[in-house]
Amino acid sequence: MNALVGEKMSIITPKPQTTRHRLLGIVNGEDYQMVFSDTPGFIEQPAYGMQRKMNGTVHGSFEDADLMLWVSEEAEPDNSLEGLHASFRRLKIPLVLVLNKTDLLTAEKIEAWTARKQDQFPSARLFAVSALKRVGTVELLAFLRDRLPVGPAYFPEDQLTDRSERFFAAEIIREKILLLYKQEIPYSVEVRIESFREEKTRDGHPLARIQATLFVARKSQKPILIGQRGLSLKQLGEAARLDMEEFLGSKVFLELFVKVRENWRDDETALRQFGYEG
Repeated sequence: MNALVGEKMSIITPKPQTTRHRLLGIVNGEDYQMVFSDTPGFIEQPAYGMQRKMNGTVHGSFEDADLMLWVSEEAEPDNSLEGLHASFRRLKIPLVLVLNKTDLLTAEKIEAWTARKQDQFPSARLFAVSALKRVGTVELLAFLRDRLPVGPAYFPEDQLTDRSERFFAAEIIREKILLLYKQEIPYSVEVRIESFREEKTRDGHPLARIQATLFVARKSQKPILIGQRGLSLKQLGEAARLDMEEFLGSKVFLELFVKVRENWRDDETALRQFGYEG
């Protein structure tokens, strides 16, 4: 979606389950408006209430979409996500299968993937792209534009998403957690922005003062997140602050706090507070 919208909307890491919340990305042209709904990845066997709600978000996208765009990788087994595949086969809207990261693949592997998927989903249209290198994305966008039904624009021309700057600030912090920490820690942390104030520096430049709380699922995870003498948390804050400054176009003063919210991934009240609605 970042490549199609032309802005970094969704956080990107090599780890699975990076995306937790649905995110709209809006593309405006001279005579069209396309609205992409970027959902979490589907989890075949969810282990927590959070993952079940993420799956609910995925299934909810089947109800109001005019076209289904499924982004995959070559290494994904053909028999994975069978439950989701069954839903794809029952679709009454166009299905587009997209092989991403083709810059890492040989022509033979791309051809083999195309043949397999065409056999699995005979009515689907297939594309091979590299979102990172912007290879094939222009052709994909043109195809999607031509296949969508005619209708009114739902958003102003200058709007790129339905999410607030607070949401993106939290996502930037979570992206850095996924990149900087190992094992279970990134999956056990939820980020909540407590305050977001826009001010001016002494010389009149814009300044964003942001306070965020990082919630961990167990007491033993708190010292790991903070690190010895607070060095890990400091590294996290510095990395997040730099990205926030680029995203917001202003100086950022960022404060991070760590709290324990026992088993929040299975706590219905906590999940609602953290915005999980699936």
